[in-house]
Amino acid sequence: MTVDHTRAPVLEALDEYRRKGHLSFTPPGHKQARGADPAVREILGDAVFHGDVLASGGLDDRLTRGRVLQRAQELMADAVHAAHTFFSTCGSSLSVKAAMLSVAGPHEKLLVGRDAHKSVVAGLIISGIEPVWVEPRWDAERNLAHPPSAEEFDRAFDAHPDARGALVTSPTPYGGCADLRAIADVCHRRSRPLIVDEAWGAHLPFHPGLPSWAMDAGADICVTSIHKMGSGLEQGSVFHLQGDLVPPELLGMRADLLGTTSPSVLIFAGLDGWRRQMALHGKELMGGALDLAAETRAAIEEIDGLHVNDRDDFCGPGLSDDLDPLPGVIDLTGLGITGFQAADWLREHRHIDAHLVDHRRIGAQITHGDDRETTGQLLEALRDLARAARDLPRAPRVEVPSPAELRMEQAVLPRDAFFGPAETVPVAEAAGRVAAEMITPYPPGIPAVLPGERLTEPVLAYLRTGLEAGMHLPDPEDPELETVRVLAR
Repeated sequence: MTVDHTRAPVLEALDEYRRKGHLSFTPPGHKQARGADPAVREILGDAVFHGDVLASGGLDDRLTRGRVLQRAQELMADAVHAAHTFFSTCGSSLSVKAAMLSVAGPHEKLLVGRDAHKSVVAGLIISGIEPVWVEPRWDAERNLAHPPSAEEFDRAFDAHPDARGALVTSPTPYGGCADLRAIADVCHRRSRPLIVDEAWGAHLPFHPGLPSWAMDAGADICVTSIHKMGSGLEQGSVFHLQGDLVPPELLGMRADLLGTTSPSVLIFAGLDGWRRQMALHGKELMGGALDLAAETRAAIEEIDGLHVNDRDDFCGPGLSDDLDPLPGVIDLTGLGITGFQAADWLREHRHIDAHLVDHRRIGAQITHGDDRETTGQLLEALRDLARAARDLPRAPRVEVPSPAELRMEQAVLPRDAFFGPAETVPVAEAAGRVAAEMITPYPPGIPAVLPGERLTEPVLAYLRTGLEAGMHLPDPEDPELETVRVLAR
């Protein structure tokens, strides 16, 4: 089949819809901006509403005979060397759940890296899958988790030969990458599929200087958030498939079970346009981003009190196998302030928004959308932060547990704990009880507590002291963590 990456089926169909002057007596009710609130139109612009049409019965006919979306997905698959691609307008939070449900079902086992995003845990709750947790490689010095090794997955399969497959997160939000080819080999020796949550890796296929991406490394399913490191709109996600371990019809069926019946054509258009942009110009754009990131990282390193984590920090025995340099993770230990303080100061005083934020780091993510003007503003703001840090109040100390103390017993399946009879207890009385909720420092969104885990004092102390220092916990019943939801006795 001849593939023409200059084409953009969704964008072309939208243009044709406009040129033909279609008059819709269907949703959306704003009727091509005519019914939208004038103040909203002034802020958003009419182009947003003009692109907001039905996917079928609008962008395409009611029987989708134009194959607009299918053609766009086929082009995306070709661009990234996948056999099949599916678009999602519900973010990778939906995509990863569809992937999990296509590999395992209720009461079946799935190997999962314990550094998984909360959306993976939500997938466990929805599905009733039994997780077999695979330990990340913990850097005790930097209080950081790196992806699990292939050897850890091998041992987990030996202990649980009935596991239906495996799921690993790579890159992490910090840029650490797993040896995906080795993990895929571990899975495929047992004829089991590998799912890669590559939400932070949309850009990886488009430059040889970036870490290997999941499809090229032999993974079976890969989930990617185009809005994170690409130029799609928020909630724009794709999931890719190859090999014969997961039928594409099954994966599509599982996605349909979870997905909206009213997908956003605007988000589809963003995905379609990103694919065309990268297929035609990706190597050039990613090469420019890598050069700019290297230049910016070097300049940040010259600021007293700041250190940009690099390969020497994040890669090596017991750590990550590779590193994506674009997240730009800045260690603030030398300034004596927390990432929470730094992020708040940068937003309030310099109108700079940081990427990830934790007790000692912030992330300054560089993409192909940056240039020397934006990075110049970032550098100026960081220099000002370094000067201002000495006058900032000392933040409460966050009691970060050791790697051994971070792990808690999975006493009950996540679904059974989440939906089981529960009660609320004071946090001082919660140690030893089984959690009935998820508790997740955000960003980056990796749960510290899962439903079904038996709570321990070190983890509870970490969360309490983290809150006092500025940590954000969006998902527990009591976001101030004065109480905790636990299984009733």
